[in-house]
Amino acid sequence: ADEARRPALVDTLQRAVVRRRRVRLDYAGPGRGPSTRVVDPWGLVDKGDHWYLVAGTEAGQRTFRLDRVLRAEVTDLPAERPADFALADAWERVVDEVERIRGGVSATVLVPARYVDIVRDHFGRHCVVEGRVADDGPAGRVRVRVSADHALSIAEQLAGWGGRVEVVEPEAVRALL
Repeated sequence: ADEARRPALVDTLQRAVVRRRRVRLDYAGPGRGPSTRVVDPWGLVDKGDHWYLVAGTEAGQRTFRLDRVLRAEVTDLPAERPADFALADAWERVVDEVERIRGGVSATVLVPARYVDIVRDHFGRHCVVEGRVADDGPAGRVRVRVSADHALSIAEQLAGWGGRVEVVEPEAVRALL
């Protein structure tokens, strides 16, 4: 990780993870006032421009963005970690859940077969190929479902394709294009 942007808090929390010690966090979640929580630190993840702590709480596994941690104090209390815990698997579930929440609107789009891989690369996990359009000629088109947080987001991402793609539904995306 880039040391210039690595928060000093990472080293403190990393020691707590390795030593299996509970941490008292003063945390300000998005749109909420600060709260104090005692957590069992399970692992740290550097994703994009942010660091995250994956931890056990009374309410189960939670993820805390380090730039929202106001204060962290490592306690002498032993932390518990599930015997079968794997950080990579836990993080994948976190990403899947965030993506599911963000992908609130979907659109069915007809795309020339030769462009399907490009559309899939562009939308990532927000793209599901549903299959070829029957009786659509030798080059053929493919029915693809794409999703984003808003209809406008889908329209913005498809606008550059012009007449190469056809939005079947919803009407909200069609109207924006």
